[in-house]
Amino acid sequence: METNPLQQARIDLAAALRWAFRLGFSEGVCNHFSLAAPGVPGRFLINPQGLHWSEIVPSDIVLVDAEGKLVGGKHPIEPTAFFIHSRIHRARPKAVCVLHSHMPFATSITLLDSGRLDPVSQNALRFFGRIAYDEEYNGLALDDAEGDRICAKLGDHDVLFIAHHGVIVCGESVANAFDDLYYLERAAMLQVLAQGTGKTVRRIPHSVAAATAKQFAGERQQSMLHFAALKRILEREEPGWSAK
Repeated sequence: METNPLQQARIDLAAALRWAFRLGFSEGVCNHFSLAAPGVPGRFLINPQGLHWSEIVPSDIVLVDAEGKLVGGKHPIEPTAFFIHSRIHRARPKAVCVLHSHMPFATSITLLDSGRLDPVSQNALRFFGRIAYDEEYNGLALDDAEGDRICAKLGDHDVLFIAHHGVIVCGESVANAFDDLYYLERAAMLQVLAQGTGKTVRRIPHSVAAATAKQFAGERQQSMLHFAALKRILEREEPGWSAK
């Protein structure tokens, strides 16, 4: 039986959440992943309040309208999820998938004075020119103004490092966004480990970094293959989870 687009979107978002937990990207029952609902303009799917990422199944994913009203699902949503994600989805139509995480290595860079993901590893080069930085921590995102402020800081970039807080990654699909989230944390980990040695970190020349970034941008098949493999592993290790 063929899966309809909305149900497939719920499966993909739930898979991303479950894998993010497996990779150590989750934090309690906080943080959120959202996805523009296919075929339903002005609405998006998001993980609900109170469920751990490791236990989420497709039927737990809720459907919300542009005003934050629950229009489909059996759970409530967490307020900060709406204020951050809705603003980005409305302002950036190409931001089909929006992932917000406090994953440790990337977040550790947001704690540093003028912290930046430097062009020092091949993994980091896929983000060359794609990252914005919010230097102003302004408390929890509990109102329209803070959601708008964060969205403005993101601008037309794909990634936002939020000072003292975490990161946001946007993509044109769950596969692309999750692949970027994965490699963003890998790049941050390599940088933090290298800097922790106390030795000088070698930077890659700007011209090489820019050329390599273009190579990455022109080839997203690996993102789709990576995400498909992750879903196969989930089905093999937790059979039937995607039908719940």
